[in-house]
Amino acid sequence: MAFEGLSSRLQNVFSKLKGRGKLSEEDVNEALREVRLALLEADVNFKVVKDFIAKVKEQAIGQDVMKSFTPGMVVIDIVNKQLTELMGGTQSKLAHNNRPPTVIMMVGLQGAGKTTTSGKLAKLLQKQNHKPLLVAADIYRPAAIKQLQVLGSQINVPVFTLGDQTSPIAIAKAGLQHAKDNHLDYLIIDTAGRLHIDENLMDELQQIRSAVNPDEILLVIDAMTGQDAVNVANNFHQQMELTGVVLTKLDGDTRGGAALSVKAVTGCPIKFAATGEKVDALEPFHPERMASRILGMGDMLSLIEKAQFNIDNDKAAELERKMRTAEFTLEDFLDQMEQLKKMGPLDQLMEMMPGMGKMKGNMKVDEKQMGRVEAIVKSMTTMEKRKPEILNGNRRKRIALGSGTSIQDVNRLLKQFEDMKKMMKQFSGMMGGGKGAKGLKGKLGKGMKFPFG
Repeated sequence: MAFEGLSSRLQNVFSKLKGRGKLSEEDVNEALREVRLALLEADVNFKVVKDFIAKVKEQAIGQDVMKSFTPGMVVIDIVNKQLTELMGGTQSKLAHNNRPPTVIMMVGLQGAGKTTTSGKLAKLLQKQNHKPLLVAADIYRPAAIKQLQVLGSQINVPVFTLGDQTSPIAIAKAGLQHAKDNHLDYLIIDTAGRLHIDENLMDELQQIRSAVNPDEILLVIDAMTGQDAVNVANNFHQQMELTGVVLTKLDGDTRGGAALSVKAVTGCPIKFAATGEKVDALEPFHPERMASRILGMGDMLSLIEKAQFNIDNDKAAELERKMRTAEFTLEDFLDQMEQLKKMGPLDQLMEMMPGMGKMKGNMKVDEKQMGRVEAIVKSMTTMEKRKPEILNGNRRKRIALGSGTSIQDVNRLLKQFEDMKKMMKQFSGMMGGGKGAKGLKGKLGKGMKFPFG
């Protein structure tokens, strides 16, 4: 997962600081040496690391920190704020032209994920009640136009194309006119990439820019390429005057160097991050939330936003009532699994919960196991889902056969489901200010497993 190594290292450093009543200058220096090493290992640009440590040190060795009752927490707060600044300070929002359409040029090297990201961005805009148009201006890569058309049909967004025999400049101009004629308010132009930056690529991109006068020029870069990603961003920015960066494959970049370096090196804000392969796995980039996630403080705002987008409020209220009254059934569980899957991979959701990063080892989320659990529950009759206590040996054997699993799998699910029901009741008590918190914490600490774990 993104920043996994860096996050673990920093949390270990700061857990030592938090345990001390007073901090000496040597304590702070020692901690910052560890932070410096962690950032360098995360493939953050050397100059960026040097400047970052200098800024943190300047503030951390001030008298206010040394005299504080909780100096360790103050140092963590300073690092949190500096990490936020490093990644841009505040969210850089997408431009919006008062005279539609807003024109967005997607640029980058081949293989960075421009076409897929164009589709994801169109889907995100669609969710926000906009009417986007995708323009297929990559006439060089085999099947690039077809790929964009397939994406467009999946998300029900129109795709403008003139085939691969017309110049990309003419396609972009015609696409702009088509958007105006059809009252579409965002135009996303998927341009061609190359295996490396060359004069022909830049010349063509500059001609497209002159032809359509874009409001945004977004560079799509692969976060997993680390320092190379930053160098690519620098070169593109110098020649194209980028307005923003989209980081792809951030979920696969355990180091995170590109995300932490690109704004500082280029001055160009990160506007979006792709955190998965699904068409809705594109999120606005919030520096303050990302910094909080790196330091193990969670990201509840993003989690709440995901829930608001994907969770049915009436179902959520009914579920809360059932949890409280212990009426939660396997039918409800299946429904809840469906809603959770809409929000994204479970391990990513857990990372957003404060303190859950270190618990992931105890809770072991297995996406494949979720599929097996779904098959088992769907092999039950309605009565069996509602009253699992009627599941005798013969019924369990039939369910195992119907779901392609074993009787042991069915037994394990039912046992874990009962444990989960108890945990949910305690969690409900905790939310209501009852005694549930201690019991819940104890169960999680002992490695309480969900039925899909």
